[in-house]
Amino acid sequence: MKLRVLGPREVERLLDMKPCIDLMEAALRALSSGNAVVPLRQKVSLPDRSGLLGLMPGYLGDPRSFGLKVVTVFQRNHDVGRPSHQGVVMLFDVESGAPLGLFDAGAITAIRTAAASGAATRVLARADAGDLALMGSGVQARTHLEAMRCVRPLRRVRVWSRDDAHAREFAEREAQRAGIPIEVTRSAEAAVKGADLICTTTAASEPILQGEWLSPGAHVNAVGSSFATHRELDATAVKRARLYTDCRESASNEAGDFLIAKREGAFGDEHLLGELGEVLLGRVPGRRSPDDITLYKSLGVAVEDLAAASFLLQRAAETNCGSLIDWGSSP
Repeated sequence: MKLRVLGPREVERLLDMKPCIDLMEAALRALSSGNAVVPLRQKVSLPDRSGLLGLMPGYLGDPRSFGLKVVTVFQRNHDVGRPSHQGVVMLFDVESGAPLGLFDAGAITAIRTAAASGAATRVLARADAGDLALMGSGVQARTHLEAMRCVRPLRRVRVWSRDDAHAREFAEREAQRAGIPIEVTRSAEAAVKGADLICTTTAASEPILQGEWLSPGAHVNAVGSSFATHRELDATAVKRARLYTDCRESASNEAGDFLIAKREGAFGDEHLLGELGEVLLGRVPGRRSPDDITLYKSLGVAVEDLAAASFLLQRAAETNCGSLIDWGSSP
């Protein structure tokens, strides 16, 4: 039996953003239609809280996929130039349980998270949206810029980061890569004012986006946190928006942006209108008017990783990419 292994470079080469957006749409439809099994992620923290291990198992019905993402989160790695999120996605045969693939989780997460935001933007943002504010200047800011370019023609891009030097480095590098000018703003408010596409991609635990800054018609992709105690948006921002998520159960347990504002009395459970998959299936209405503010709260769920891993396994076999390792014994 052979096990296919793909490192970050192979994942990035094979998993293009445009097809990944379509993959995420299909996976989220499957989740909302009951054709998937996604338990809540399990987290194990080190005693000193310096890092944690996250476990995300799942089953996806189409394409039939069975597997697990294991990822560590060490935020202080940023201080020494290492990624904060590291790990693997493991894919198993649905018929026999045999391991089929072992793929770099960091690269998959970077691409599929932005691709899910691309799917949300495609269905929730105004058709003429094109003034993009990126809050954060790390890996997710880079992949979200790519995803937004796939689903909307961008006429303006602004970036803000708590590290001004990092924001300037990001703007110079990504402007050259994308072939479009990127402005660096000195304040979060200046980045957001007038923007109709906003992506929050930070590790913030306290709000960096104030609701009073949001213009009518804006769409927000909030992806920075999957902790019940952390939020990037204040209560006003969430209250002003039509709120959607990838998975209701995850949002009800892990979405600090939603849970903290609810505890503060800003709204009740009914403010969470539905899953993105339900909007894609036509079961829940999305944007109703050009002036609606829409918000997609991304938690990241295992079906997204499984859809990406299944695609990668097929593409790797077609292109003879990665490494094949003898694993176990054949019957």
